[in-house]
Amino acid sequence: MLAIDTEYLQKTLDKLLSIPSPTGYTDSIVRFVTSELKELGLEASLTRRGAICAIRQGSRRKGARAIVTHLDTLGAQVKALKENGRLALVPVGHWSARFAEGARATIFSEEGAYRGTILPLKASGHTFNEEVDTAPIGWDYVELRVDALARNFEDFERLGIEVGDIVAIDPQTEFIDNGFIVSRHLDNKAGVAVALTALKAMQEAHQVTPVDIHFLFTIAEEVGVGASSVLTPEVASMISVDNGTSAPGQNSSEFGVTIAMADQTGPFDYHLNRKLVSLCKENDIRYQKDIFKYYRSDSASAIEAGADVRTALITFGVDASHGYERIHMHALRSLSELITAYVGSHVEIQRDFEPTTEGIVGFTKQPVDEAEQYLTKDADNDDLGPQA
Repeated sequence: MLAIDTEYLQKTLDKLLSIPSPTGYTDSIVRFVTSELKELGLEASLTRRGAICAIRQGSRRKGARAIVTHLDTLGAQVKALKENGRLALVPVGHWSARFAEGARATIFSEEGAYRGTILPLKASGHTFNEEVDTAPIGWDYVELRVDALARNFEDFERLGIEVGDIVAIDPQTEFIDNGFIVSRHLDNKAGVAVALTALKAMQEAHQVTPVDIHFLFTIAEEVGVGASSVLTPEVASMISVDNGTSAPGQNSSEFGVTIAMADQTGPFDYHLNRKLVSLCKENDIRYQKDIFKYYRSDSASAIEAGADVRTALITFGVDASHGYERIHMHALRSLSELITAYVGSHVEIQRDFEPTTEGIVGFTKQPVDEAEQYLTKDADNDDLGPQA
């Protein structure tokens, strides 16, 4: 486990949060991360639309490991130009309009950017009295007030605002002295900062890894695309870094690493998760496990696209995810530590060096007998099988 530069982590996160990047409007943040990777010594390759892959060479190319995060955030688009000079909206990504009410935002038009505020349709207590409190919640019940002379369709035409324009929501970031961070879009700007910080630690320590490490940054995770087109065949295992859900009924925490055992697409790889837990124990990294019922990540999109990779999801616990989010620096540092421990660890599953192999020799095994038989060794004088 390597030393983590928490000052760099916080400064990088602050920079990332200051760059608007709702899904569909990610060019600026792709440019920033590509530049940051170059500063850290890696050259990035980009897909046509801007997903990033930066490979740090290890002792072996095949059986590579990937660390994937996503650059895109939640946002909105202009659904309609309204007769009253306001804009109707649809969400980009899945988030509730209750968290949009009162948000400051930027509309990106062909003619330039405009500022505005998302308001409920009945926003004035002096006009609507108690109807302000009884109005329904939903995207059909909010509108965007543009901070420009916008009174009708003709004004919109003059301003260059059109249906389909992207709307970015202000993060309203606060770094609290006690380590808490409050901001929108911590999902997944915090994951990006964690990945870059882990890479910085690896570079400064001249860490030698047993296989190549692919640092991947996707641009459409919030709409379900994620890592569907950025993996190469050399990658045998992929760890997504994203947000966990610290909420009633969940086991996630704003402190330490939360290891996801499953999300709505099913369980993550048994052997890879087991290895991550072992590394936490060996390196005294606080951790907890959780299952997310209404959640998918870059890992799901990669598997659905046909990638034959082991997948896992490690997370920083977020309170009020996809809303007014809060996390703690302890979790971000812990995640960076776990990544550095993982990429430097030995590859136990030798079969992972090849895409396919003949026969069952060397294949992994999971415990099937009573637990007592695995307190030491099983009848074949073997342990529970290799870890990823």
